[in-house]
Amino acid sequence: THSSESARTNGKLSMCLLTEINLEWFGNYHQPALLNVSSLRQVAEGTSISEMWQNDLRPLLIERYPGSPGSFAARQHIMQRIQRLQADWVLEVDTFLSQTPYGYRSFSNIISTLNPTAKRHLVLACHYDSKYFPHWDHRVFVGATDSAVPCAMMLELARALDKQLFSLKVSVSLLPDLSLQLIFFDGEEAFHLWSPQDSLYGSRHLASKMASTPHPPGARDTNQLHGMDLLVLLDLIGAPYPTFPNFFPNTARWFGRLEAIEHGLHELGLLKDHSSERRYFRNYGYGGVIQDDHIPFLRRGVPVLHLISSPFPEVWHTMDDNEENLDRTTIDNLNKILQVFVLEYLHL
Repeated sequence: THSSESARTNGKLSMCLLTEINLEWFGNYHQPALLNVSSLRQVAEGTSISEMWQNDLRPLLIERYPGSPGSFAARQHIMQRIQRLQADWVLEVDTFLSQTPYGYRSFSNIISTLNPTAKRHLVLACHYDSKYFPHWDHRVFVGATDSAVPCAMMLELARALDKQLFSLKVSVSLLPDLSLQLIFFDGEEAFHLWSPQDSLYGSRHLASKMASTPHPPGARDTNQLHGMDLLVLLDLIGAPYPTFPNFFPNTARWFGRLEAIEHGLHELGLLKDHSSERRYFRNYGYGGVIQDDHIPFLRRGVPVLHLISSPFPEVWHTMDDNEENLDRTTIDNLNKILQVFVLEYLHL
């Protein structure tokens, strides 16, 4: 296990102050539609930790560093799980080559979008690659919290909310200019030592690509980044008793919704083994930011919610970041909170 000091030298934990570009994002003015008690109960009943565990998570608990056979298998798994849904997801694979400490490697981001021509999208994201480690004592690094669980949570959200998300396509009475996008980044991890060049391969490439892609199609003054209402990045999730701080004042009201949703579900008895003294979402105030896939987007002005466990799980970057050390109840509770958040944001 890395100590906090040694982990900081790795770079992932290094704090940096960024100047956020103050753009007039649509999301600055968006208001959620709060769910009533009946709807909250339906969400809690509609998500299945057992189904997520068996069908979404376990196939991802493999070695999957960029370019490996496991990476290809993970990518196929994610895409197949999305393609089987009723909602009309449009899948794009963003494949590119990039220089690494071990020469040029191939990377592939997965972008899954409902209503690609909608002006605005709520974006959920995570990375699906695992960090490369040499095999040790016949063990391989499977990165359960880092970041197989966030991937599985996003797939379970798409499955559990499939009927509601399908309505975004067939109903024009809702919010025709607002939809949902899921991004699975490749190459978040450093191959050798974390640096601006050896990390965030997929997110750096995609942020640059989106910045140069007009959106809506044919637009002259706006690009795909302007269409990102809010980027919610999930990472290091799955250990027991996590805490998620708020990093950014410009998205504090959305962090406040997560706090309120957690409290509401707790009051209704819909969160298991949960206490108000051990809340997941805690608004400590603001400081620096943790290096992660949101950085290339944050630097271009995209509003961000970074849902990363802080402090990091004890198993971070060790062979013990595996299925055995995951906490099913915590993941189930977080699934419910995230699904309510998405429904409220999209007015479903």
